Amino acid sequence: MRIDKLLSVCGVATRSESAKAAKAGRITVNGVAERSPARQIDETKDVVCFDGVRVMYSKHIYIMLNKPEGYVSATEDGRDPTVLELIPEEARRAGMFPCGRLDKNTLGLMLLTDDGELAHRLLAPKRHVEKKYRFGCRDEVSEDDRQALENGLRLADGYVTKPATVELFDDRKSGIITLHEGKYHQIKRMFGAVNDNRIIFLERITFGPLTLDDKLARGEWRYLDDAEVDALTEAGK
Repeated sequence: MRIDKLLSVCGVATRSESAKAAKAGRITVNGVAERSPARQIDETKDVVCFDGVRVMYSKHIYIMLNKPEGYVSATEDGRDPTVLELIPEEARRAGMFPCGRLDKNTLGLMLLTDDGELAHRLLAPKRHVEKKYRFGCRDEVSEDDRQALENGLRLADGYVTKPATVELFDDRKSGIITLHEGKYHQIKRMFGAVNDNRIIFLERITFGPLTLDDKLARGEWRYLDDAEVDALTEAGK
């Protein structure tokens, strides 16, 4: 693997940044300064350091994105911008894709990865990976409505939702709903099934063990740390 690719895959530097760093003597391979970012190394054996800190190779890439409004959860789309357009070109070329989907106008936590096996396990219905959403709706939610949402209800297409948890805020028009499944437009359809209520704001704040990083503004992203990757792997077992 090339040094600049290793640094990019590990989230240390882009390829252009790697070239500048190499010229400045900030990259070493096995203790020797390396001026060429194109040098081929064995990522499993060679010790590569950036500014004196060892770069640990990871087979896959995991990115947390704070999804903004107007972006679709797809790798490509003929009409609208996709969430992949918010991450670096180097990561896109690695074959990244969104793990699960958020509606075009739903905000918040999205996991992007190139790890198809883990994504498949996390999204498998039998694992019931928990997801929490902050919501706002047009009408107040009565106690009967809340219980109906929590107990499971029949949607317009006949599907019966699994039990959920609904925490209402003081205005009874907003709160947090926790699901263990992820059907198409599910939350909007659930609220529509109770007195024809309407969701006007929706933000995912957790996905399994991941919690949306409050330091990320809309449209910003970061690589997951080792503890977060380990937690995701455990959740997918």
